[in-house]
Amino acid sequence: MLRAHRRAAGLTQEELATRAGIGVRTVRELERGRAVRPQRGTVDLLARALGLAGAARTRFEETARGRLRDPETAPRRDGPAPRTIALPPPAPLVGRDDDLSHVAGLLAAYDVVLLTGLAGVGKTCLALAVVHHVADRFPGGVAGISVSDVSESEDILATVASVFGVARAVDLAERCAGQPTLLMVDGADRAPAACATALAWLRAHAPRLRVLVTSRQPVAAPGAVTWPVSPLEAPPRGSASDLTGLSAYPAVSLFLERLRKVRRHPVEPAEVPVLGELVRRLGGLPLAIELAAARGRVLALSEILDRYGHRVLDLGEQGPDGQSLRDAVAASYRLLDANERLALEWLTAFVGRWSVELAEELLDGVVDDVEAVLDRLVELGLVSVRATGPLRFRLLDVVHDFVIERCAEAGHLAEVRTRHARLFAHLAERTVGDLAGPAMAAAVSLLDHLLSDLQAALHHAADADPPTALALAGALTRWWRFRGRDAEGRAWLRRLLADPRSTGADPAVRARAQLGAATLALTHGEGLAELAGARRALETFTGLGDTDGELAAHDCLSALWQAIGGYDDARRHADAMLDLAQRTGRAREVLIAEHNLTWHEIRVGELAAASRRLERVARQAGADTRLEAVALADLAEVARLDGRYDAAVETGRRAVVLLAGVGDPGHLVRAQGTVGLALAEAGAAYEADAILAAFADVEQAEGVRAMIGGYLALARGERTDAVKLFEAAAVALFGHRDARDVVEALVGVAAGTDDPAERQSVLAQLAEVCRGGGLVLLPRDLALLGR
Repeated sequence: MLRAHRRAAGLTQEELATRAGIGVRTVRELERGRAVRPQRGTVDLLARALGLAGAARTRFEETARGRLRDPETAPRRDGPAPRTIALPPPAPLVGRDDDLSHVAGLLAAYDVVLLTGLAGVGKTCLALAVVHHVADRFPGGVAGISVSDVSESEDILATVASVFGVARAVDLAERCAGQPTLLMVDGADRAPAACATALAWLRAHAPRLRVLVTSRQPVAAPGAVTWPVSPLEAPPRGSASDLTGLSAYPAVSLFLERLRKVRRHPVEPAEVPVLGELVRRLGGLPLAIELAAARGRVLALSEILDRYGHRVLDLGEQGPDGQSLRDAVAASYRLLDANERLALEWLTAFVGRWSVELAEELLDGVVDDVEAVLDRLVELGLVSVRATGPLRFRLLDVVHDFVIERCAEAGHLAEVRTRHARLFAHLAERTVGDLAGPAMAAAVSLLDHLLSDLQAALHHAADADPPTALALAGALTRWWRFRGRDAEGRAWLRRLLADPRSTGADPAVRARAQLGAATLALTHGEGLAELAGARRALETFTGLGDTDGELAAHDCLSALWQAIGGYDDARRHADAMLDLAQRTGRAREVLIAEHNLTWHEIRVGELAAASRRLERVARQAGADTRLEAVALADLAEVARLDGRYDAAVETGRRAVVLLAGVGDPGHLVRAQGTVGLALAEAGAAYEADAILAAFADVEQAEGVRAMIGGYLALARGERTDAVKLFEAAAVALFGHRDARDVVEALVGVAAGTDDPAERQSVLAQLAEVCRGGGLVLLPRDLALLGR
């Protein structure tokens, strides 16, 4: 009762002791049940400090004297005993509405309901709220007891008899026989065997008595059902950036409520991101939230995050129930056997959410029955289950940090992290095949959800196991590309390929990494730097007889040569890919090779042939949405180059919709750029300006943004501005995949300049680019040049 009143007042044990003018040790001993009969003066000081009055104060004083019945509703000899609520009022609950409703429903159907969970998760607060919520269902009375670590079954039964106003336990049968009665047992895990015995006796002798039990672990009891109490929902990374949106998360709401008790001024807009990150690190554990919020008396939110964001276990020397946060976690950890502790130590390798299958793969050979161990860890609240789907398990940060310390002390932390890295390297390699074709969206989404673990695995393996890191990085190439992380991915691949410790890696792994670095370099116009590596990759795959690798190498080399001006070589590799794909029956690769060959038709002005080929690719792509979208995007570009602007806009917008659904920002920018250019050339300045605005902060769109601006300036008669913009476009686009873009930009410069000498210089440069790439000027180019 004392603990509940103190929590309701928002006080720590130290603060209550100071207010009451008594020693903090006295408060601790009372709350632990070790000081059974406090002095009358102490009770009076505590009641005043808590601000108790009226019936609440009377119940408090009677409880302290061992007479737990409310004197105002004490049973009279001349009539039936009225309902008794011998419990303190509940503290306000935050984010527990569903728990309250479900547990109340369980009490209507089961004789014994167990609330289990990690220390500090809020089991007692929830139990108090529940018993008050359902009190009207129990006209026989509602009462509660708290179990201590020295309680025996006889002590528990004697206390139950006392709270229900009878002298002996045997009298409980008659006391609870008339009407439904409810008992709350708090802290059964402190004496689990004694509680189990007492509950069995009560079920046998007082069958109309319902019992609500709180415990860190399940207690054996007949007719019992368990309800795990989970931490409050905390904001994930990338959640709402405004205070209103963030406050919708119960963990944030509780933090703000506790913060208001120690800090007068509200949270400022600039503090909102810090608030979200801090509460996320606290993991939704109410005890951690309260301890962190209490620091708000002297520390700003940014200071709390800086000091405790990566050492949450160090928050506060004492928690509200007399335990430190570290002790709260340790109490549940001590309930595990050696096998369960070992499994938990290995599970700390996971950084984000994980599935049963991932846990089984990580723990293979470490423990036998992974499913049973997981069930036990969830039962104790050491592993939390959030949301649905396979990736629904995670460790609270405080549990993760505590167990990491144990794992490091045991000396196998490096082994655990290396195995975790190899697990994710194998997962990424298994996923590579799904990153193309109909399964692409699901595969990309899976890797998105596993981002934290992929990054952790890559960082650890880069230092401890470079061959594994190389395998992981090489398998992530497509995902990096689809997520616009080209520069990051290429930097990893170059670093790992240069590491002498990875030279002994599987040749196919090195070849895949070399192709990955070349593919990612294309986005930034740096393909020439990776040409030698791509050539070696082709040689390796050919020597290994790896058809998939050989096809990927031809595809990559075709794009590389095209970007750097080796158009004959580009066509040679496209033809080689088509031939190999046809000979080996690879339908998808046939379409990709066909798609690559359309560029060579465009460069010699065969736009009708290119359109037919692209239409065939789009039509036969089937369920491969990305391939269909890329073909449509290029089909839109051919329509634009042919002067069919309406068709270009319509087809380009279809491609944009498909690409937005599957990812691949590089091709998405390209498709949007085609639409913007077609609109600008058709005179739809307003719509073209809207695309320019959307491209404002997109680095990949620098060249096409300048080109759209150039056409708009030409249409307005601003020839000087047009020349500058087309010149900027030519510089930005040089060395990228499509040299036609550079030709188009130079045509724009020549068309816009009024200086004859400058025009001749640009025309000479244009002729050189066309001659080197075998490109011809299209009718639209000649029309702009006035020829």
